Amino acid sequence: MKLSPASLLLGAASVAQALSGAEWQKQSIYQILTDRFARTDGSTTEQCAITSYCGGTYKGLINHLDYIQGMGFTAVWISPIVKNLEGDTPHGTAYHGYWAQDIYSLNENFGTEQDLIDLSAALHARGMYLMVDIVTNHMGYNGCGDCVDYSLLKPFDNSGYYHPFCEINYDDDNSVRTCWEGDNQVSLPDLKTEDSNIRSTFSEWIQDLVAKYSIDGMRIDSVKHVEKDFWPGFLEAAGIYGIGEVLDGNPAIYGDWQQYMQGLMNYPLFYWVQETFSNPSATMDNLVNGINTLKGQADTAALGVFIENHDQKRFASLTGDMSLAKNAIAFTLLSDGIPILYQGQEQHFSGGDTPNQREALWTSGYNTESELYQLVATVNQVRNHTLAARNAESGYVKYQAWSVYSDSHSVAMRKGDVIGVFSNLGSGGSGYQITISGGNTGYAGGEEVVQVLGGDCNVVTADGAGGLNVDVGPDPVVLYKASALEGSGLCGR
Repeated sequence: MKLSPASLLLGAASVAQALSGAEWQKQSIYQILTDRFARTDGSTTEQCAITSYCGGTYKGLINHLDYIQGMGFTAVWISPIVKNLEGDTPHGTAYHGYWAQDIYSLNENFGTEQDLIDLSAALHARGMYLMVDIVTNHMGYNGCGDCVDYSLLKPFDNSGYYHPFCEINYDDDNSVRTCWEGDNQVSLPDLKTEDSNIRSTFSEWIQDLVAKYSIDGMRIDSVKHVEKDFWPGFLEAAGIYGIGEVLDGNPAIYGDWQQYMQGLMNYPLFYWVQETFSNPSATMDNLVNGINTLKGQADTAALGVFIENHDQKRFASLTGDMSLAKNAIAFTLLSDGIPILYQGQEQHFSGGDTPNQREALWTSGYNTESELYQLVATVNQVRNHTLAARNAESGYVKYQAWSVYSDSHSVAMRKGDVIGVFSNLGSGGSGYQITISGGNTGYAGGEEVVQVLGGDCNVVTADGAGGLNVDVGPDPVVLYKASALEGSGLCGR
């Protein structure tokens, strides 16, 4: 079967920033839903019907890059960019971008080709990077599984390109790969990605897409719904780093998946963090044991770390406690891997099940003084300064964290010169003091250490063996070796 040439996407464009996996591990990513981040007209009062297009654009995003960069993020992940099914469905419009009907055209609701090129250029001018969401598993159709008009789907325009309709049995790996996502209202016809013609088409398409829009990285949707041996060729053709969605909380599978795709979304940690920090009655056991288990089975530095996204309930829908949110965010940003923050998390948005977690960010007024915005900015500053210092001293070394203390309600994680102490006591919890032994801190006897969160910049002094007594309270504690703070901008240094 001869498909439409991917060269239709070619145009005059600059070359993408082909960061290696190690270089992506230095980045931090801000995830946006293009339709819900910023409007071209700059409105902060326009209402947004949650299942309909709301008017967010690439131009609007360009106009608010200061908001993102001000939190210390170095990359922006945007929604899928290709043309989606048009009109309304029982689940609303395709404002999210995951119901593709023509991979060779852009979704005009977000802007023009030039607007997307301009976005890429604006990011690169700031030393930032563009990550685009990619879907290869399925197309989208407004209707039932057995009544698809395949002629609307381009370039895969007949039933021969698709597996026969069947509902997924998630306990059967073959069913996951060959049956259809969606439901009897919006079908997502499942492509035969094992077919060599489909593979070559996608390889040509992604190569050209990256070149035209100077894309630096990919977040890849529904990865485990596609056979594993599809991915190495696709990633090689793209020539850029990919972080794939393997929606599974079992840490045992991640080492095997990383043989095919180094970057994956860290769903095991997502579940452990939500479970631990949303509930003051939970203990730290599952989190600490889970981290140690995952470290033994996967390259955790290559994983995307998150606690919210466009498919999962927001953390604040599980608990409105601000102290718990602070602990969950700070823990995630300082964990192993590439931190990813979903738009609105820094404003404590509280949407629940899909689509309610897809609120329009502009209703926040892009408040840079909010508690969580300021927390994210400071913790990213800690991470960025530490990475820069390590690179200057010895080139890139994996920046990993490990537990140096834990009890039922707190855990201390050491990462280079930084020790973070996190609790799930909640705002009403009673604080207490812990002791981290000198052999675990990495600090010298008598060394000064600064608490960089909270604004007070309190200095504590390690004991003669380098140990620390740390007050655990409702909010997280991040300690930084004072001598290493110079030039960081933290605490006026």
